[in-house]
Amino acid sequence: MVGRGEAPATLLGVPEATTPPRVGATRVGMARVRGDSMRPTLAPGDRLLVRYGGRVRPGRLVLARFADGTLAVKRATERRTTSTGHPGWWLTSDNPVVGVDSRHRGPVPDPDVLAVVLARVWPRPRPWWAAPSDNGRRDLRT
Repeated sequence: MVGRGEAPATLLGVPEATTPPRVGATRVGMARVRGDSMRPTLAPGDRLLVRYGGRVRPGRLVLARFADGTLAVKRATERRTTSTGHPGWWLTSDNPVVGVDSRHRGPVPDPDVLAVVLARVWPRPRPWWAAPSDNGRRDLRT
């Protein structure tokens, strides 16, 4: 994710997208979150597993390239037509006060929506039973 004045997302530490590795017939990769534009869903430092060429649907998180080359993780909201008449996606931040999205740059053409986020892989989500209870102890919640 990229906010104003923040560094773009990187793929395995590479600032520009490269040909992703293949796992079987599926192209997968990793992305690292930077900035606060996707809070509370994602936080800076989160590592994401992404599938290149995955089916984009409204509500899904995607890795996209804006016209200036910036890579960003955003939420695909709806289909729109770009200024050139090509089909694209309207991408938004979960935290609209922070970051840049389609409200600032317009719809993103289909070829520039690079991947669909499959999961957050780090930090590992805590299971529901590991969450601290209201009394400050780590009790099994019922």
